[in-house]
Amino acid sequence: MKNNYKFTSESVTEGHPDKVADQISDAVLDEIIEKDPGARVACETFTTTGLVLVSGEISTDCYVDISDTARKTIVDIGYNRAKFGFDGETCAVITAIDEQSSDIAMGVDKAQKNSSPGKKRELGAGDQGLMFGYACSETPELMPLPIVLSHKLARRLAEVRKQKTLDYLRPDGKTQVTVEYRDGRPFRVDKVVVSAQHHPDITRKQLENDITSHVIKSVVSEDMLDENTEYFINPTGRFVIGGPHGDAGLTGRKIIVDTYGGRSRHGGGCFSGKDPTKVDRSASYAARYVAKNIVAAGLAEECEVQLSYAIGVARPLSIAVKTGGSSSISEEDFVHLIRENFDLTPKGIIEDLNLRNPVYLQTASYGHFGRPELDLSWEKTDRADMLKDKAGRL
Repeated sequence: MKNNYKFTSESVTEGHPDKVADQISDAVLDEIIEKDPGARVACETFTTTGLVLVSGEISTDCYVDISDTARKTIVDIGYNRAKFGFDGETCAVITAIDEQSSDIAMGVDKAQKNSSPGKKRELGAGDQGLMFGYACSETPELMPLPIVLSHKLARRLAEVRKQKTLDYLRPDGKTQVTVEYRDGRPFRVDKVVVSAQHHPDITRKQLENDITSHVIKSVVSEDMLDENTEYFINPTGRFVIGGPHGDAGLTGRKIIVDTYGGRSRHGGGCFSGKDPTKVDRSASYAARYVAKNIVAAGLAEECEVQLSYAIGVARPLSIAVKTGGSSSISEEDFVHLIRENFDLTPKGIIEDLNLRNPVYLQTASYGHFGRPELDLSWEKTDRADMLKDKAGRL
């Protein structure tokens, strides 16, 4: 029998300074890849009071107005008034863009000959590294419950702000959920933390009542809440100064929020601003796709897939699978199934998951995984039946 324990995950709203940076980077990527699907993009964004700096390495034949893209993204998030401390219309936008290194381009454009037998030319990985994908059976999204609830609370904060249900809210915010597990399954929600940026004239009592009623209880099922559930709403008592005015933001600083809320391991590379030749992004999506199909097939209750790559080499150097003892077949058999049924070269991933499309901005807040409303290719379970059938023949 598994031990009882509590596990916590967090999320942030689209107005969090790091997420502002992520969204600008992915907005630039989408604008470029829509016009030039083969472009190489590594776009980094820094935000602070009154300033956005967009930098990185971009190789493309198309033109994109990066300053206009950044401003539009900021205004769409909700930073459209100078009184918020950050305004997309008036902030300074500085760009410092160079081309992709020729050394990196050489490795990507033509992989080592022995990296993909039978193919004369292949895309090589854009960098070395390790990537993880994860899935589990505890939610319909095949994601851990703490991160699912944290994301839903953060999205709800944005909804009640934009719909003017709570018109005193401002774009920045954070959420956190602690779930109590018994025998390895979610049993109850133990603690909920919500920090919401707000108008200075709103009382703490009104904020607590409104957030409890319109956010927490509209997201978290009643049967998961009880008299012992603790709520922490704006624990400091005041959250008026927020967004890039309150804290500098940087692309890639919310990688655990972007993935599995700490439940699975993480290779360290962020996603936003990177075109799909960067395996930090594409291989992480592929690893999730593989893990999710394994769990959807009923072959394991949870599955973590690790992939590793070397720059300029197409095929993954290693594949590892961990199921935590929740599967009836061996982890070695899973590796065999994956190698035989998934093309995990950069080219194979890009083609199988249709990644040369402008789909990235929508993933830059509220998670890259477990998003059924977005119909993302790496969230499909279209190989589950095939895996189940082939596993039955092992």
